[in-house]
Amino acid sequence: MFSLLKKELSAFFSSITGYIVIFVFLLVCGLVLWVFRGGMNIIDSGFAYMDPLFQIAPWVFLFLVPAITMRMISEEKKTGTIEVLYTQPLTDFQIVMAKYIAGLVLILIAILPTLIYVFTIANLSAEGQQTASGAEVAGLDLGETTGAYIGLFLLASVYCAIGLWASSLTENQIVAFLLAVGICLFVYLGMDAVSDFLGGYGLTISNLGIDAHYRSISRGVIDSRDIIYFISANAVFLLLAKYKLESRNWN
Repeated sequence: MFSLLKKELSAFFSSITGYIVIFVFLLVCGLVLWVFRGGMNIIDSGFAYMDPLFQIAPWVFLFLVPAITMRMISEEKKTGTIEVLYTQPLTDFQIVMAKYIAGLVLILIAILPTLIYVFTIANLSAEGQQTASGAEVAGLDLGETTGAYIGLFLLASVYCAIGLWASSLTENQIVAFLLAVGICLFVYLGMDAVSDFLGGYGLTISNLGIDAHYRSISRGVIDSRDIIYFISANAVFLLLAKYKLESRNWN
């Protein structure tokens, strides 16, 4: 399993794919937070908070994570190398997990550089507190920010699991990408749309979506129910990918 994980990571960084994903994520977030004028521009807002990052990042990851995962299994099927994997001393679950963990590593590498925003905003806030006369300036809430980072990683991990499952369904990478984007979008916001039509069951349906749990963690409160939700969502889609690989034995 470890050798397959190394192979996946090497494939990301021996080609331009991994670098493009990281660059695009940091570029889009950087432009929205610091360059483009508007409500999400941190300088324009005058507040020491990271909320704009955690509002825009799920949408950026909605496209970038499927771009990471679309080739993971579909390309193996198309080129026939999946048969080579089947001959290795690896279970289907180990194959799925190796590819999943490789995706998580790339996501984590993309997120980590944004920590510089935390230090920048914290320093700007500290300077504001020292120079403001007669006015109290609130500093950056590190507890809330930490929770939001955890929530963002967990959200991206579900995207990764969904993308991996989508990749297991087809040999066509474009189809895998579009399928993953559609499912991620539905799981992220679609449940809220469905809940609007279901009266008394609305809250229950809404809680099946990512957004409710992501917003909860982003407030800085790590609730066990939210953690269980993300673990369960990951498990469901990873098991679906595993069962899809196993289905070769049923034909």
